[in-house]
Amino acid sequence: GVDTLQSELRQVLLRIPEDDLERQMDALRQFKHSHVLRVAASEIAGTLPLMKVSDYLTWLAETLLQSVLDLAWRQMEAKYGRPLRADGSPCEQDFIIVGYGKVGGIELSYSSDLDLVFIHDADPASATDGEKSIDNSVFFARLGQRIIHILTSKMASGALYETDMRLRPSGNSGLLVSTLKAFRDYQQEKAWNWEHQALVRARVVAGCPHLAERFNQVRDDILSRPRDEARLRQEVIEMREKMLGHLSTYKELELRQERLTPESTFDLKQDPGGIVDIEFLAQYLVLRWSADKPAMTRWTDNMRILDSALEQGLLGADDVASLQNAYLSYRSQTHALALQNGGTKISGDRFVNERRQVREIWRKTFA
Repeated sequence: GVDTLQSELRQVLLRIPEDDLERQMDALRQFKHSHVLRVAASEIAGTLPLMKVSDYLTWLAETLLQSVLDLAWRQMEAKYGRPLRADGSPCEQDFIIVGYGKVGGIELSYSSDLDLVFIHDADPASATDGEKSIDNSVFFARLGQRIIHILTSKMASGALYETDMRLRPSGNSGLLVSTLKAFRDYQQEKAWNWEHQALVRARVVAGCPHLAERFNQVRDDILSRPRDEARLRQEVIEMREKMLGHLSTYKELELRQERLTPESTFDLKQDPGGIVDIEFLAQYLVLRWSADKPAMTRWTDNMRILDSALEQGLLGADDVASLQNAYLSYRSQTHALALQNGGTKISGDRFVNERRQVREIWRKTFA
């Protein structure tokens, strides 16, 4: 698990001088490569099932993110001192990295980007206690920039991870790092429905445990708000159709897929009956039912959300089995493609039954 990986990485970094950032960054990349190779070999040999592969790749990302945060924090503290709280006491690491998407949903593959949001809990009106004092808000913005630099810099051994920060409050136009209060206010007052869908998969992956608990409470509060059922359903459908781009409705694409030819393709992720349909169904169930059934907010991964939907009587056993079977089949195929650097498109005559079953459940749910 994460503990074993963290202690192994600590031993590696102990051998490198604290002020040698380049060697530390290189060591992080070598550590990642060696573990990814180990996992890929096990998956190809058939000794590690898909879910365990994703667990391991996710734990690896969490381990590296915590190490990158520690590294960036030490550098910032050495330069500017520690941020002060409103009462004048110095902050410990009052900062969290929230994972969204695949890392939040414990579903990482070999080439996945990391969807991240940075949150801090220091007093924005205070400053740091070093000789070269700066405002707390500036300290945390620079901390965020440094974390991204360590993660994404292209060294001889490549980038550690590519990151996507667009899910933060107000997206690319928003602050790189926000306070927990600003995050909560945004989610309550300004966030679109698709941002609440994204929050279903949000999970703290590194940083301060106390702040993580408070984030989890905010997430629960937002997800379990009572929602207008008809409006929610409409917004989920509209967002799904928007993702299909120039195809104005599912029908057109479905008709095309009914006329399967050897040269037609199926996009495992985006096409009707694929991964995104299953993700949207899971997210809809969480947003629709969490006000009455708080257990629905517990998990961030699709498999356990679907398990919860069965336990809470929201879906029948056959439907849950169909969705989970299709989901695992698709993800297993995307892993195989990722090992060959092959995108998400496969021959159009594959997984025909799975796609039909997923679409049938979609129609029943959103009719």
